[in-house]
Amino acid sequence: MDDIQQLREAVQSSPDNLPLRKILAKALMKHERYEEAEVEYKEALRLAQQDEELKIGLADAFRAQEKTGSGLVLIEELVQQATPPGRAWIVYAKLLLQSKQVEEAKEAYENALAVDDNLRDAYLESEINLQMKQDQEPERIKLREGGDEAEDPDSSSYDIERPKMNFEQVGGMEKVKEEIRMKILHPLKHPEIYKAYGKKIGGGILLYGPPGCGKTHLARATAGEVGSNFIPVGISDILDMYIGQSERNLHAIFQKARNLKPCVLFFDEVDALGASRTDMRQSAGRKVINQFLSELDGVEYDNEGVLVLAATNAPWHLDSAFRRPGRFDRIIFVPPPDAEAREAIFRIKLEGKPIGELNYKRLLKKTEGFSGADLEAVVDLAIEGKLEDAIKSGVPQPLQTGDLEKAIKRHRATTKEWFSTAKNYALFANEAGLYDEILDYLNLKK
Repeated sequence: MDDIQQLREAVQSSPDNLPLRKILAKALMKHERYEEAEVEYKEALRLAQQDEELKIGLADAFRAQEKTGSGLVLIEELVQQATPPGRAWIVYAKLLLQSKQVEEAKEAYENALAVDDNLRDAYLESEINLQMKQDQEPERIKLREGGDEAEDPDSSSYDIERPKMNFEQVGGMEKVKEEIRMKILHPLKHPEIYKAYGKKIGGGILLYGPPGCGKTHLARATAGEVGSNFIPVGISDILDMYIGQSERNLHAIFQKARNLKPCVLFFDEVDALGASRTDMRQSAGRKVINQFLSELDGVEYDNEGVLVLAATNAPWHLDSAFRRPGRFDRIIFVPPPDAEAREAIFRIKLEGKPIGELNYKRLLKKTEGFSGADLEAVVDLAIEGKLEDAIKSGVPQPLQTGDLEKAIKRHRATTKEWFSTAKNYALFANEAGLYDEILDYLNLKK
């Protein structure tokens, strides 16, 4: 971390600068470098042995490393004072919870709020409530005896599809389809060849690009192409308010896919589940990510035949650990539909509607950069423009090329905003070349 290195150099230049050491220790805690933070807090305490802020920070560093006993000895000295700081009570509550003293942790937390209500911590509060609930009633979710899968009463509620569509229903995008064929389709159709080279059948592909460009459509078509089961996974299927339940939900979904293989697991808006851990303030989100990475690795469970597809509009927000080989090791850019795909979309959206002779070449020329969702909006606008005439005459008027051209003028391509953001990442945060395809699409030099 550049900022931490700069702080270290500043401290080396001025080792007795107490405020500077405090800033460095806090920065190390923020970046989860707890052992180093412990060292810095101890060094700072040599300069100011009675500094309460430093003692609280050191106790918190002990807590983060699960050195519970050391943390309790240090923090108990503070909370036994006449007027303990509110934050001391918070760290004390966390340490008590870590040592399974739930009632005492609740009391300490309430003491913290009595000192300063702004110290309210929703995550700590939920952990205390959950542990109290678990102490009062038997655990709801148990592992099957001798088995892997959690007995989750809701596990059967996941949507399991057998898509009938395939790549023939996906117009254009041949480059994207070919990459999917190499990674997913060919291994399933020619397993003996891949096994001869020691290549596993399965793995992960991350689809990224502007919203509305058919990433979900491609995922369904991929499942239909191989005749496999398809499980679409949304954020609401995973995240749960109770601590630990989100991880269990994620494991249950992967287990369901393993039991139904060959199976395509599709995670839409995966950045919401796998956001960069450095941006997270609470540990709950990090635990979900760690569980996700563990499931992808397939260390404890066999992922052979489980194909994981994920889509995101913001790959730069995804934790870099997901891009490690063996996880989402193939990252595919899904651009706005090309001319062939746009014509196919127009024909699909206009099917069954009254239309005249349409000049598709003119329409395609004016919709460069439009997403599939944009084209659907254009058709809707054109229809709205004809409805008034149809109501007056009592006869549906056919859509003409001019009607669609008027609608195109009224609707701006929604992909432009996405590309303005993506261009900055491709130009200035692209050391590994992940976003070269964006530069190629925009005709920008690398």
